[in-house]
Amino acid sequence: MDGAGLRALLPALANKTYFNYGGQGPLPTPSLEAILATWRRIQELGPFTTAMWPVVEAETSRLRQHLARWCGAPPHRLALTENVTMGCVLPLWGLPWRAGDTLLIGDGEHDGVVAACRELARRFDLKWQTLRLTASDSPLTEDRQAAPEQRVLDALEQALSADTRLVVLSHLLWKTGQRMPIGAVADRLAAHPGRPWLLVDGAQSFGSLPVAPEAARADIYAFTGHKWCCGPEGLGGVLLSDRLLEASQPTLIGWRTLRSEDQAGGGFHRDGRRFEVATSCTPLLSGLDTSLTLLESVGSDAERLALIRERAERLWRGLRELPGCAPWLVEPPAAGLVSFQPRYRDGSPVPLRAVADRLGERAIWLRHLQGPSCLRACTHVTTTAAEIDLLLDTLREFAASDWR
Repeated sequence: MDGAGLRALLPALANKTYFNYGGQGPLPTPSLEAILATWRRIQELGPFTTAMWPVVEAETSRLRQHLARWCGAPPHRLALTENVTMGCVLPLWGLPWRAGDTLLIGDGEHDGVVAACRELARRFDLKWQTLRLTASDSPLTEDRQAAPEQRVLDALEQALSADTRLVVLSHLLWKTGQRMPIGAVADRLAAHPGRPWLLVDGAQSFGSLPVAPEAARADIYAFTGHKWCCGPEGLGGVLLSDRLLEASQPTLIGWRTLRSEDQAGGGFHRDGRRFEVATSCTPLLSGLDTSLTLLESVGSDAERLALIRERAERLWRGLRELPGCAPWLVEPPAAGLVSFQPRYRDGSPVPLRAVADRLGERAIWLRHLQGPSCLRACTHVTTTAAEIDLLLDTLREFAASDWR
């Protein structure tokens, strides 16, 4: 199956031009049918009968192994979660912090993760430090490319201290689409005397680019199934390093945390399941497993990334040629996130929400973001050249009237 074949299975794309995969991907019809089929099966067996549990165990095991293959790591290192935030927060709270430890947080991280780290620092008397990588509120110029690999590593080198105990970075920055050199960062932290933990937010990378080399190197690699994987909302995962599993303790504790329900005194799983809690919606597992299989049918990880980048570059190049609409990055995007900032003829920024709302009135959907201020369009294997050209033509029309 090619991208067009997958697109035909996404009813949400039938009546709109959709560039919001980084927020939520449309659910394919076969994935919805898989959810409903599992739901019916469980109800036919009885939702709490002996016959039902093998179904739950089979669906859970199948998805755990499927996600682990995408991460390039063994299934015992994977915990199933509701979303990226839970995948980041639950392991963080289970680590052995000491007063005075320093948290080093990239300046392009999602607000939810930043807020969780700030609260962690407050409660455990930890120090807080920002890793300056992308601080700017205007698109980049040719002489100031944001955070290429060496710049990231140089900034990391300057920021690391003897007290650094955690580094937080996204694989793909959610606002600008910059790719972080996670493998090189992991190498540097492994050489640090204190061996700081490495937390990677994979919200925008999982499903849009190959993640296995980087995911396998992180101590915490959290991701979701509802964005680029086009799975159902409410289901994600986190890959955990063996050393983290050895050093950490469960945080939220429920029956799934325990090796046996008869061991409520502390017989916790030694693998990733120690960060799973209690009852989850089993049919969602069937839906995400189906969505992953559908994406695989389009091509390998590398082949899908090539398709995504081809579409992203078409949009990026079109934006570069459009007066008053500068793309954020100097080089073509590493994956499917294309951010840009429209400006009036006098150089002042255009109100982004107004532009997004006007596009929405024409059934063209993208997202406006602040800090840095930009519009973000996401291209996937299902995005067509005609959709990209429609967006560019509409932006050109807006620019011709000075965005008024």
